[in-house]
Amino acid sequence: MLFHEAIARALADQGVTTIFGVLGDANLYMMDSFQRAAGGRYYSFSNEAGAVLAANGYARTSGRLGVATVTHGPALTNTVTALVESVKDHTPVLLIAGDTAVVDRENFQNISQRDVVMPTGAGFEQVRSPETVADDVAMAVRRALLERRPIVLNVPVEFQWRETDYRKVAPGFVEPQAVAPDEAALDAAVGIIASADRPVVLAGRGAAHPEARAALLRLAERIGAPVATTLRGKDLFRGERFDLGICGTLSHEIALETLGQSDCLIAFGASLNKWTTAEGALVEGKQVVHVDLDRNAINQFTPGTAGVVGDAVTVADTIVGWLDEAGTKPTSFASPELAERLAGRSDGDFTDRSTDETVDIRTAMLKIDQAFPADRNLVFDGGRFIFNAFTMLHCPEPSAYVHTVNFGSIGLGMGNAVGASLGAPGRPTLLVTGDGGFMLGGLAEFSTAVRYGIDLVVVLFNDSAYGAEHIQFRNKGMDPAISMFEWPEFGDVATALGGRGFTVRNLAELDQALAAIENRDRPMLIDIKLDPDKVSAPDH
Repeated sequence: MLFHEAIARALADQGVTTIFGVLGDANLYMMDSFQRAAGGRYYSFSNEAGAVLAANGYARTSGRLGVATVTHGPALTNTVTALVESVKDHTPVLLIAGDTAVVDRENFQNISQRDVVMPTGAGFEQVRSPETVADDVAMAVRRALLERRPIVLNVPVEFQWRETDYRKVAPGFVEPQAVAPDEAALDAAVGIIASADRPVVLAGRGAAHPEARAALLRLAERIGAPVATTLRGKDLFRGERFDLGICGTLSHEIALETLGQSDCLIAFGASLNKWTTAEGALVEGKQVVHVDLDRNAINQFTPGTAGVVGDAVTVADTIVGWLDEAGTKPTSFASPELAERLAGRSDGDFTDRSTDETVDIRTAMLKIDQAFPADRNLVFDGGRFIFNAFTMLHCPEPSAYVHTVNFGSIGLGMGNAVGASLGAPGRPTLLVTGDGGFMLGGLAEFSTAVRYGIDLVVVLFNDSAYGAEHIQFRNKGMDPAISMFEWPEFGDVATALGGRGFTVRNLAELDQALAAIENRDRPMLIDIKLDPDKVSAPDH
């Protein structure tokens, strides 16, 4: 068969069903064959960065490999920020990049593509020949899944119309398995836990799945411990009596008080970085038991008292078994008084500062969280609004939350949102973005969402400024004018692109826009006007 059909079949044989991309000379025939001959689905994006971000969002919500494709030269350089984001997100992504022909010395899109990719932290695999394509695709897929980062598969354009004998290669990836802990390491951990008076169980992204949730709650109940999560484990324990919420710089006042009083932190699948530990303040003077499947993650950012290599379910259940055998009594740290205080706490304890022309961002977030379906994908772009969003907007499980600020960039939300929606069919997606982020990276792919009928609502918090820069000027008594913008009316723009747009200047208009969510039949955008001098950070 021809090479472009062979690589399409190789991708299908590795379980790839969905690819996001932008077509060009070096990948158009591959994608035609992927749909026509291999039965896959290709989604066409407006920008190469958007396609890679969609692969990232798809991988996050589906739990599968995300795949994108671009052509050569500037198409690949357009993906650099998206690749870095996926590297920092530890997301398995395969990027199939065409490359110019070796003999075409004068091609104006020539660039050393390996040298473009390597500084991003992504891996690089070369398709060596038409005869090796199935092996090369299998290797790239295996590496992306095992290394949990993007791998760029470089495909020379001159291979496209060459004939080759196709040979199927079976997938080479072995799914993660339960890992029993070392008995000596576990004995040290159990000794610390048994002697603790005020323990807290902490879950990170590595323990943010239903089986781990159940096991950690069994452990927490057994030892009388409140539970908390990292940001990436967001909402894992939501609804539980002793849920402290996010541990670290985003903790609310009751959580900070409780974490400060604790004498033992038992962390599962959490990196314990400076944000989770509040620059070390929340682990100072405590015994720390650190459990992770990845030995390299233990003690990487925070020295622990005891480290245990193993999966969260096996380790937590084994600890409970050992404590039962020893007859260890639970503590009273998770007390009825704590449960009562947590139940009585509300994010709505503030004075609304909305006017006839602007809306209080906190009030808006509370209303949005209530109005949007609870079973949702939740995607945050970057911006000053995000600190409120982290704690005031919720998702049904951590896998439904797509984090897009690993690189500290704005403008990465929309591509992720489209991919996240396609990775979790039947679950609507809520994208929260700022005006700057939407103009930088959202506008073009909102059109993509319209073309494919994505069930997406974009909430755009619009302070007509680069808010993080605006507040810095204000704090130094300087004129913030150069950080401010006169944007078009985003609601009108969304409608012109085929979606349904709303402009919100006050609470009455916000209620009208939110009421329309129930009967949505296309992507929506709600442009909420803010006063840049009243975008307050959370009070914790």
